[in-house]
Amino acid sequence: MLQPPKSRPLDALAIALVVALCLTWGFNQVAVKLAIHDIPPLIQSTARSVLAAVLVGAWAYFRGIPLFERDGTLLSGLAAGALFALEFVLIYRGLLYTTATRAVLFIYLAPFLVVIGTRWLVPGDRFTASQWLGLVLSFVGIVIAFGVPAPAADPHQMLGDIMMIGAAVGWAGTTLIIKASALNRVSAEKTLLYQLVVSVPILGIGALAFGERIDAMPSALALGALAYQAIWVVSVTYAVWFALIVRYSAARLSAFTFLTPLFGVAAGHLVLNEPLTPPFALAVAVVTLGLVLVNRPR
Repeated sequence: MLQPPKSRPLDALAIALVVALCLTWGFNQVAVKLAIHDIPPLIQSTARSVLAAVLVGAWAYFRGIPLFERDGTLLSGLAAGALFALEFVLIYRGLLYTTATRAVLFIYLAPFLVVIGTRWLVPGDRFTASQWLGLVLSFVGIVIAFGVPAPAADPHQMLGDIMMIGAAVGWAGTTLIIKASALNRVSAEKTLLYQLVVSVPILGIGALAFGERIDAMPSALALGALAYQAIWVVSVTYAVWFALIVRYSAARLSAFTFLTPLFGVAAGHLVLNEPLTPPFALAVAVVTLGLVLVNRPR
């Protein structure tokens, strides 16, 4: 029988872990940029999924983690994998039509969608008015950091915006499926492998369909950035994230992801010498205040 999903508030360990994950994902944005000139984005995604699937599968085998038992997770695992792949296809291709600023704002509608979804799927994880205020404040902090984009005048830009909203739906949908389906009672490694194995053919077909190819041997820097993504970001941090989703409030965890684009900006400044805008400190303060409200004891 499927166990009801847990919705524990975040303790100090969970908060420390999710902040560390967001920091890692912020640097992942820089890693994608470092590799993208030599390795196109969907090929990057396909390669990192293949490598990560091998690593996670080997880890599960040597640890004796069951992967092939009949446990009722097949349909939910396939759905989560399809949404996982769709999210990255929409993000990478949508960036060809819309700006990075608009992309961030539309993608980070995902935490709102998770909170709305948990209202019905996880009865004990409903937000109070002050928590909703905290979520809105965190989003306002992102707007302060990246600016308010002008309305889309180009139809192609509107298409890119729609693709980013679709990516947000895919991200939120993956989180909700993991939280509320049979996946909430299997190992994080199995949940991750579902997504990696299902995503490989989808991402690979996407790379072929959009004509991506590698014309020359990638540089050592590009290969190192790809290895960072596959070995650390996908194989390790995604598994930790899925384990946290099962054990703690998915809504509160999702709110913390507002830190990721801020860490991405800081990482771009440190690694790529990209400029920091004056409102950045204010944005950090507003996002932090929002997260405090989201995680206040009821």
